[in-house]
Amino acid sequence: MKTTMMKFQKIVWLLLLGALIVTSCGNDDDLPLAEASCSDGIQNGTETGVDCGGTCTPCVSEDLNLTGTLTEDRTLDPSLAYTLTNTYSVEAGATLTIPAGTTITAAVQSGSETNTYIVIQKGAQINVQGTAANPVIMTSANDSAGDWGGLVIAGDATTTEGTDAIAEIGQIRYGGSNDTDNSGTINYLIIKNAGAQINAESQYNGLTLYAVGSGTTISNVATLNGEDDGVEFFGGTVSMTNFYSENNQDDSVDWTEGWSGTLTNAYIIHTEDGFSTAVEADGNNGNPSLVNLTAVSSVGGLALQFKKESGATITGLSLQGYTTSIDYKDNGALTNVTIDGETSNPALSYVAPATVDAALFDWVNSTNQVSTQVIGGSQTSDLTLDASISYFLKGTLSMEAGTTLTIPAGTKITADVESGDETSTYIVIQKGAQINVQGTAAMPVEMTSATETPGTWGGLVIAGDATTTEGANATAEVGQITYGGTNDADNSGSIRYLIIRYAGAQINPESQYNGLTLYAVGSGTSIEWVAAIDGKDDGVEFFGGTVSVTNFYSENNEDDSVDWTEGWNGTLTNTYVSHTISGFSTAIEADGANGNPTIANFTAVTEVNEGIALQFKKNSGATMTNVLLTNYATNVDMKDMGPVANVIVDGTPLTSVNDDVFNGTAVDVATFAWATGN
Repeated sequence: MKTTMMKFQKIVWLLLLGALIVTSCGNDDDLPLAEASCSDGIQNGTETGVDCGGTCTPCVSEDLNLTGTLTEDRTLDPSLAYTLTNTYSVEAGATLTIPAGTTITAAVQSGSETNTYIVIQKGAQINVQGTAANPVIMTSANDSAGDWGGLVIAGDATTTEGTDAIAEIGQIRYGGSNDTDNSGTINYLIIKNAGAQINAESQYNGLTLYAVGSGTTISNVATLNGEDDGVEFFGGTVSMTNFYSENNQDDSVDWTEGWSGTLTNAYIIHTEDGFSTAVEADGNNGNPSLVNLTAVSSVGGLALQFKKESGATITGLSLQGYTTSIDYKDNGALTNVTIDGETSNPALSYVAPATVDAALFDWVNSTNQVSTQVIGGSQTSDLTLDASISYFLKGTLSMEAGTTLTIPAGTKITADVESGDETSTYIVIQKGAQINVQGTAAMPVEMTSATETPGTWGGLVIAGDATTTEGANATAEVGQITYGGTNDADNSGSIRYLIIRYAGAQINPESQYNGLTLYAVGSGTSIEWVAAIDGKDDGVEFFGGTVSVTNFYSENNEDDSVDWTEGWNGTLTNTYVSHTISGFSTAIEADGANGNPTIANFTAVTEVNEGIALQFKKNSGATMTNVLLTNYATNVDMKDMGPVANVIVDGTPLTSVNDDVFNGTAVDVATFAWATGN
């Protein structure tokens, strides 16, 4: 009995031991991911290798240095940090797959920039699987433009260079007869700091596409801070959707060799000087399509350039802030480029509200994005601008009676003027409306012209209800503006720290706009710290009214720096006038009835030893104190032989135009460094 019991206990023990062994040898793959082990000697859970990858430590067997050739399919691991140390060439028949969230960093030794790039050879494919939340990023360790060669793809589609052409970079072969060739898929890819320079004629780009076919899918690509182009198409038929380019130093979009695809939803910004174009086309005209192209510059420059016989069909074009809209470098046919159904016209600016929403590229996470808005038209409610937005003036912005235009410190408004529209492009504060310019010395408000050429827009015009010799509800010589009344204390608002550049559009020899034009503006209006620079006509002109201006600076306005007529009788205090170019008219011109305004602390200096300092027409005059005039050919001119005694200087009427009484103490020009920068 005892033996039987012992045998039974032994059997039970063996059964329990077997169950324990079976349990301990079970596959960890059956465990929840949270319970996966990184030290059990088994690949399980999120691991990509045995006890490594995923949520475990990186797999040491993974090759983190991308260099040499890839002859078989490879999928990168987004949890690992890859370094591009030289050319990484994906050979025909192989596919490189790059999952969402992967970062590849070019670590380039000086002198190796042009050898460090990724190339997808003809017959190979790339599969970039980024998402808006986790884009794929290709960048450089130095974080400097031109550090490396970017991403190059070679395909088998047609190009004017023929079959198996040799690329200008890397001796890469490209081109064939298969216009539907498929080089893979790209989605949500950011390329930074590319554009390595081989020589003056040959450069890499952010994304370079050699004869890539229409079977290739490319969408949501951003190229930033490249030394050459953002993207360049060398022939091919590939199309691209949702492209973002920021501060690429040559061209944002470039094509040649008869590219015939479509670029849809492209957003281009330039905030740094020295770039070439937003779009450059060259060679034969494959007539590609650009659908919804918005390009914005805060530094001027050239928007679109077409070389040789190149062309395009463009719809939804918005150009904002460029000095030149279109250039035909080799005198190509204007008809090769159609814009919104019409033959292209270099005289037009093509300023328009953005056709692509910048928010479409929030996934790029750029800190340099530029918000823009086109303003114009008749405003019947208050309008408050935002200093973080770049404003482009199209046509006339008219603030109607009862409304207020508020412009915060640091705001910039750029007149983006089509040829022929100079005299209809201006800002007017109508009688009964107000303006509130809130600039500071550190952050002045600026109104300027995209072309940076004197006379290319009409400046700022304010109409008030004060008295003028023209009577109530007079009509201005510009814009049919109504002004004048009986309220000498009328208030048209407040202006502080405002710079106006390149104004003075010419209607005819007798009628012009100025930098700042004041029609019957009343004494309730506050105007101080205003600079008018490089205008075609006057810096400031008063048409009647009682308004006073304090701290006014005028530089190289081509007609008069200060002008008044129609009986203006306010005060101008602390004025500095600078003439460094020839051909101006006067520092001060006065005309009409004598309202006897006061000019206190007035300094005018010319470096060209010519011109008239003070000119009084008809019966005009002024009471002047502390006036300094330097280097003018004529100090005082009574053009219509009006009474010289109407000009009172330091308490004494002039007895002769030759009286030497203009030797006052200079107004300190340094107080206007906020406007001049020096």
